Amino acid sequence: MSVALRKPGEFESVSPEAGGVAYGRRHGRGAQTNRSGRFEPIAYEPVDDGWETLGDLEALQTEVQEVPARRIITKNQSPDIGFDRSINPYRGCEHGCIYCFARPTHAFLGMSPGLDFETKLFAKTNAAQALERELAEPNYRPRMIAIGSNTDPYQPIERRYRIMRRILEVLDATNHPVGIVTKSALVLRDLDILQSMAERGLVKVALSVTTLDHKLARAMEPRASTPEKRLETVEKLSAAGVPTSVMVAPVIPGLTDAEMERILERASVAGAAEAGYVLLRLPLEIGDLFVEWLRANCPDRADRVLSLMRQTRGGKLYEAKWGERMEGDGPYAWMIGRRFQMAAERLGLNKRSALRTDLFTPPVRPGQQLSLL
Repeated sequence: MSVALRKPGEFESVSPEAGGVAYGRRHGRGAQTNRSGRFEPIAYEPVDDGWETLGDLEALQTEVQEVPARRIITKNQSPDIGFDRSINPYRGCEHGCIYCFARPTHAFLGMSPGLDFETKLFAKTNAAQALERELAEPNYRPRMIAIGSNTDPYQPIERRYRIMRRILEVLDATNHPVGIVTKSALVLRDLDILQSMAERGLVKVALSVTTLDHKLARAMEPRASTPEKRLETVEKLSAAGVPTSVMVAPVIPGLTDAEMERILERASVAGAAEAGYVLLRLPLEIGDLFVEWLRANCPDRADRVLSLMRQTRGGKLYEAKWGERMEGDGPYAWMIGRRFQMAAERLGLNKRSALRTDLFTPPVRPGQQLSLL
């Protein structure tokens, strides 16, 4: 099933006065607008001075600022996710997924969760060194580190910065378990390390597949790998012995939920051993950004999608309650969950395996005495 999309630039759905950015400037980006972050005392909006100067502005370019990280492992106590620590090599994400729940974090930097999030990026260039230092701390106890739970570690700028590659080298050398989530075929660049770690039970890789519709994927996730490329990546990873799973995430009621079983079937054929799903989450600024995108790209479905979203979130577009934020509530959310469960069981995609922690060897820091045992 394909979704009829409005042609890009057919007409602007959000006026400049309302914070909209002309299609020519934001071509290849996800958000329609670039409104100031929620913490800013003053909001800045482009205004045409009557001489049509807004039309002279150049297309938005990706800007990267290199920033040192004091610490790189982030801890959490969320009861509804399966890990307690993660690493984010980058802030902001060039993939530009309109639904990305990390977008609101850009407001803490004084930037917009809209177009700023996907064009003004921050690279933690010393991430590997910081990780090595933290793993060497005497009180450190190994558990799986999740990478890609916030922004994608294999977004396009990783080709140049190779931060993720260096992080994996540290984890490989210390026998530390890691779980990776990505939408990028670039993960195959590191297949040599991943294959070596997989032989020791130290790694899992999950590819996120939202839709099999190429045009819809390009509109929602403009700079991520195509759905076919992601499934091809699952196949290559699996063939190399790397435990691989597929995340149907996010599931968007009325837009992508009908594809769930087909995505899982393709994942099973590709060799995935596990699967998961997450219902679309729209916290903070993401709600407005997604509604703008939906009305601009799928105007005939917008009201239906928003109605179903409210049915799964207690009448609101989002409910952050523990235990509900990932899967929603109500009959429609229950039906999505049941469909996923039945398809996963039928396809054998409910196999769960734990990564090893008993092989961990702390790194030796300069000046540190080597162990005698």
